[in-house]
Amino acid sequence: MSSDDLAFSSLTVKSRPSIHIALLGGFDLVIDDVPVTVPAGSKRLLALIALNYRASVPRGLIAGRLWPDVSEQRAYTNLRAALSRLSDLGRKALDVSPSEVRLAREVTVDLYDARWLAQRILDPRVPAEDLDLKAATVDQLSADLLPGWYDEWVLLEAEHWRQLRLHALEELARELIDAEQFAGAVTAAHTAVQADPLRESSQVSLIRAHLAEGNLAEALGHFERYSRLLRSELGLRPTPRLRRLVAELRQSHPDGGYLQ
Repeated sequence: MSSDDLAFSSLTVKSRPSIHIALLGGFDLVIDDVPVTVPAGSKRLLALIALNYRASVPRGLIAGRLWPDVSEQRAYTNLRAALSRLSDLGRKALDVSPSEVRLAREVTVDLYDARWLAQRILDPRVPAEDLDLKAATVDQLSADLLPGWYDEWVLLEAEHWRQLRLHALEELARELIDAEQFAGAVTAAHTAVQADPLRESSQVSLIRAHLAEGNLAEALGHFERYSRLLRSELGLRPTPRLRRLVAELRQSHPDGGYLQ
């Protein structure tokens, strides 16, 4: 029995299926906890509509975004084909009218849950104790948006999400340090560093987490690795702010010279 058949059998029990679209780390359509196979063209259609979340999207805008290099008539034909190739299950994710397409009301999208979390972390009006911080918090902020997709409309959204999640991870690391949850702070900062190894603010977060935990050698070792990376990739040195952060440690290790 295929995954679509399994999902259909579960739908016979429920009048309102649970429909989830994942955009972080890759595309998935999941209905009642069962992954649904989606053709490539229809997958791009679902992703574009999901990025607009609750807003209706005119058919002309969809056709132009998905097929910008063909004639208008051909783009509309491709759009009709993408809709027709969706299985009955896939169509349940959409509300389709003659002029526009939008997500069905019951559909959830992981990107918007993660954005909401990131915005709460960055909101100074939300106390840290209200965030219910845990390992899953970092997991929600760890994945890129649709990696390997190079459509312009994807790349713009992906960069917006990357900046938001990096700022949230850095702030999360700071809040976890203040709460003396050092393992979580190191994990959050390390996740930010993995996303952008040349971003100094993320490196500062990780070094501060090591220092707060009392792991001085790790803090210094990480600083030196970052210094080498920055010099080899960009021909630059760490900023004075970062050098000051580890200045006293560096003075106690006379065999290196990155702070000079």
